[in-house]
Amino acid sequence: MCAYAVSTPFAVWLMGPTACGKTELALSLAQTLPVEIISVDSAVVYRDMDIGTAKPDLEQRARVPHHLIDILDPTQSYSAARFRADALRLMAEITARGRVPLLVGGTMLYFKALKEGLDPLPQADPQLRAEIDARAARLGWPALHAELVRLDPATAARLEPTDAQRIQRALEVCLTSGRPMSELLGGMRKGLPYRLLEIALLPSDRPVLHRRIAERFAAMLAAGFLDEVRRLRATYPLHADLPSMRCVGYRQAWDHLEGKTDEATFHARAVAATRQLAKRQMTWLRSWQGAETYDCLRPDLCAAVAGRINSAAAPRPGG
Repeated sequence: MCAYAVSTPFAVWLMGPTACGKTELALSLAQTLPVEIISVDSAVVYRDMDIGTAKPDLEQRARVPHHLIDILDPTQSYSAARFRADALRLMAEITARGRVPLLVGGTMLYFKALKEGLDPLPQADPQLRAEIDARAARLGWPALHAELVRLDPATAARLEPTDAQRIQRALEVCLTSGRPMSELLGGMRKGLPYRLLEIALLPSDRPVLHRRIAERFAAMLAAGFLDEVRRLRATYPLHADLPSMRCVGYRQAWDHLEGKTDEATFHARAVAATRQLAKRQMTWLRSWQGAETYDCLRPDLCAAVAGRINSAAAPRPGG
């Protein structure tokens, strides 16, 4: 397996909804192509969250270099800005080794941030965030959403009144900068200095994807998912509003372990939430500019995508 001889930095993006087979395809591609995998997933960054995130196992990660997995404790937060900085650094390092960055995942906000850059917003203010959280604890997030309606109606209009993380950030930006977040957005952005092959995996038969989601969640339960969440709660000082515990599956497991749902309800809600996540991801992908779409259910998917990567990676005249 030799490196591609390209004069312009080249990268491959493998995007798709949950349970569409991204991980399996990436691992298969890595057997014949000189790639290293960068995870584009807001859940696999957390240590000890293995089963519920469908994280590649240690044997798979030993066979193929993986990046941006197990980099944070579940008590910590990760942002699109930090992802972009980490991904750009890793892409440069992989390219310097004569290999191709293969970015794989379904966190479409991260792909968007990487491709388009980020708007210049104020840095996080831990003290202000703590004050906002304290007010939310007293008044509830809908009350703070109502405050955001007064300060930044354009941003408030696209947020649910219970979207704690985004309401918190929007208020933080308003109070720190003295200007609405919606005003600050749209500033100068830095593009991505790579030649990209963007591949979107979408199912030709949505019920098949739904069946995969249900089967995968059943397999997670059989593998000890609830025990994993119990261990997380015993090991780390977690609470339900942490980004890690708002991940699909973990949020529903938390409620179940708190006694808010029975096992059947927990199972049904987790599968339904995963299906909703897949729907949102597919909506992103259908409107994504520049992506080449492949049916994730086609039997020759790996061969087709590998051939396209080889074709796209070939040096261009004068490039």
